[in-house]
Amino acid sequence: MTETTAPLLILASASPARTKLLTDAGVEHQVVVSDVDEDAVAARYGVLDPHDTALLLARAKAEAVAALDEADGAVVLGCDSVFEFDGVAYGKPWEPEVARERWLKMRGRSGVLHTGHWLVDGRDGGSGATVGAVASAEVYFENITDAELDSYIATGEPLAVAGGFTIDGLASAFVHRVDGDPHAVIGLSISTLRSLLEHTGLSITDLWA
Repeated sequence: MTETTAPLLILASASPARTKLLTDAGVEHQVVVSDVDEDAVAARYGVLDPHDTALLLARAKAEAVAALDEADGAVVLGCDSVFEFDGVAYGKPWEPEVARERWLKMRGRSGVLHTGHWLVDGRDGGSGATVGAVASAEVYFENITDAELDSYIATGEPLAVAGGFTIDGLASAFVHRVDGDPHAVIGLSISTLRSLLEHTGLSITDLWA
């Protein structure tokens, strides 16, 4: 890859929400999905708290994609989100019954969404930086009814997202407030990306389309 034929930034994530955040922020990028086995990575490092788990998985994704030929000459960003509730890490529920069980505990209460970011500068003559940071925000949920919960789960939206909810989709009606960067809850903090880019000698404005 060269800077003249492709975007300078590669997003190592298949998340449509993350690529939309970058696009809406004017950040030109390309998506290259990593083949990282998240469960295997987490198991290799043992029990970590949700904050560290999010950073570890973001790093694994970024480094896996940065090692690919198609990432030559680019800056690679990996992201991973983990929801912390009562000290327990909640990933994607995948199954309706799991999502319902979690929401029955979460409704009327709050939890913290941690999104890990890891940036690898693979540019020829670049800084060679490999740096990361976590952006966290506390999410307060409405005390939704059983009927609302059943209808929400039936849509399938909560099954493949960290914590079993979104704030940029159907579950936005069930979120009372967010304390912290709402972009972090969606999956990618643009302000955190800006800070990480400083270690590479780049500005966020260098990535504007």
